[in-house]
Amino acid sequence: MSGTTKPIGQNWLLLRGLARESGHWGNFIQQLQKAYPYAKISVLDLPGTGEFHSINSPCSIKAITQVTRQHALERGFINQPITLLAVSLGGMVAWEWMRNYPSDICSSALINTSFANLNPFYERLNGASYPQIISLLSKKDLITREKSILKLISNNRDYDEPISIEWANIQSERPISIKNSLRQIYAAATYKPITQSPSQPTLLLSSIKDRLVSAKCSFAIQQKYQLPIQLHPWAGHDLTLDDGRWVISQLQKWTTAVTHH
Repeated sequence: MSGTTKPIGQNWLLLRGLARESGHWGNFIQQLQKAYPYAKISVLDLPGTGEFHSINSPCSIKAITQVTRQHALERGFINQPITLLAVSLGGMVAWEWMRNYPSDICSSALINTSFANLNPFYERLNGASYPQIISLLSKKDLITREKSILKLISNNRDYDEPISIEWANIQSERPISIKNSLRQIYAAATYKPITQSPSQPTLLLSSIKDRLVSAKCSFAIQQKYQLPIQLHPWAGHDLTLDDGRWVISQLQKWTTAVTHH
């Protein structure tokens, strides 16, 4: 990026994680828009989820990234460089995207993500085995299914009923299939990025009490690539759900610091 103006935090693109879609951001998008009133904030579903639930998810992060970027191009999301905010599997896509198409992206914030070459699989799915995840996603009763997922990825029990009903409605309208869930799990489990650090400013956000992906994974990325990291003391894997205000406060501090650097 040349010149003195850095468009960091002016054109956001949000990516969700494993078997989740844009609807799962809940009211976080409105919170982010309020914090960045003049920014363009866009959301994009990964292949196999949400708007694209009827297409097959590729089985590699590289291929998922190619499809996702194509969808972003078609929608005009990357007419100017984007700030990516990405969770978990979405964070792997963000990393691959930064590496392969650096001019698309001016910065990124990655929440509770992990790489296969830095941490063993049992830390990347902390306290939950792959069969457990599959069995959760296989539950026929959608409210029971979503309540079980919620209990795994959120540490706040105050809104379990309304959120699980809302998420069951999402699954009913735009179901992610077991096949696509498995494809995404395989892509995430095998993702080993090359060692080159991203040229763009990149912030790591991690939940110490994440019961799905160990915080050790974010620490490993931070150590390997010497990136700034902020740690949340009590939230679960779905950090924007558990404490969206904290996420936004960290993003504001970071975008301000980077822009004036």
